[in-house]
Amino acid sequence: MKGDASDQAARWMTELRSTLTTAAQLVDRGRAAYDADAALRLAFEALSNRVGDLAKRLVALDPERFSAPIWSAAARNRDVVTHHYHRIDYELLWQTVAHDFNALSTLLDQLLAS
Repeated sequence: MKGDASDQAARWMTELRSTLTTAAQLVDRGRAAYDADAALRLAFEALSNRVGDLAKRLVALDPERFSAPIWSAAARNRDVVTHHYHRIDYELLWQTVAHDFNALSTLLDQLLAS
C-alpha cells in the first residue's frame, strides 16, 4: 500500500481502536444494564454502524490485508443495523458487541503490531 492509502488505513484503524474501546467500556456495564436501558441499546446500534463502516472502508482500501471473514461480517452487520433497524435482534446485538467486537479487537491489535 502506498503513502496516502497507508496513512488512511492507519487513521481508520486508530478510529476503529477507539470505537472498540468505547464498546468494551459499555459492555462492562453488564447485560442487565443493557437490557434495562434503551439508550444503551441505541449506543450499541451506533457502535455497530461505526465499526461496520470502518471495516467496509478498510476492506475496500486493502482487501488482502483485511481478508479475514470477521471484517466482511462487521460490514454486513452494519448494513443490517442501519437498513433494518426495525428488525434488530437485541440478543444478537449484545452478542455481537460483547463477543465479536472483542475478536475484531484482537485481530486489529495484531494488524497494528505488524
